[in-house]
Amino acid sequence: MARTAKKALEELSRRGPHDVLHGDLSLVGLPGIVCTPRSGLGLPAIAFGHGWLQPPRRYLGLFRHLASWGIVVAAPGTQRGVLASHSAFTTDLRTALDVCVNVRLGEGEISVDASKLAVAGHAMGGGCAVLAAAEDERIRAVATLAVAETRPSALDAAQQVHVPGLHLTGGKDLLTPPVANAEPIARAWGGPVQLRTVKKASHLGFTEGRHWTELVLHGRSEYGTQRLAKALLTAFLLRTLTGDKRGEALLNADVSGTAIDQSLTRGGLVRA
Repeated sequence: MARTAKKALEELSRRGPHDVLHGDLSLVGLPGIVCTPRSGLGLPAIAFGHGWLQPPRRYLGLFRHLASWGIVVAAPGTQRGVLASHSAFTTDLRTALDVCVNVRLGEGEISVDASKLAVAGHAMGGGCAVLAAAEDERIRAVATLAVAETRPSALDAAQQVHVPGLHLTGGKDLLTPPVANAEPIARAWGGPVQLRTVKKASHLGFTEGRHWTELVLHGRSEYGTQRLAKALLTAFLLRTLTGDKRGEALLNADVSGTAIDQSLTRGGLVRA
């Protein structure tokens, strides 16, 4: 099993088979980034929420990676101020899904299947992803990175989410420590859930490049953290949205650098 999980990690941490396009969501009235495979009909799609004060471009490598595996990614660039509205950002995530479903993206050769939608996010964006999933019955899966509590409460909303959830936490995260954020959210989750720690990850380890917020928040960009997150999110989203089992061994086993919290993991992360 360990060798199989390692092989899945190696495969899914590499770029997928699709050429990738990326563009500006503001062309359809919502500031942000969209990444897609060059072509494909009936594709899965996710809306991704950025962390507090972070621009969406700090996750562009993740977006392009997911798109290379056939997943459309729309990331609103709204609510980036100090006093960000979590409710408004939750609405923007849902609007981003509307764009994916209702707008022919790319060069007109891409369409999204409305039954294959998910939300994901980092920190504040992860908390807002939970809020969106509690409100929107179209959403079939949720993935978070160093999830943070929100107002209204993501912890309260987690009880209303009955689709599979994957929560990745940072073992060295001092800003959103798992015991105060991801652990209670996973414990309250209403559906299948997995809590997994990326052992050496800091809060900003999931982001890419340099940014002024490194002066006031905890951590910095970490290649190893991003590699693990790319592989795990790819495995999870392919499994839950399309039934693709190639990453199943990775989802069910510890691999170097990560550890599954078995006490806060229940149900199978299968297509809802």
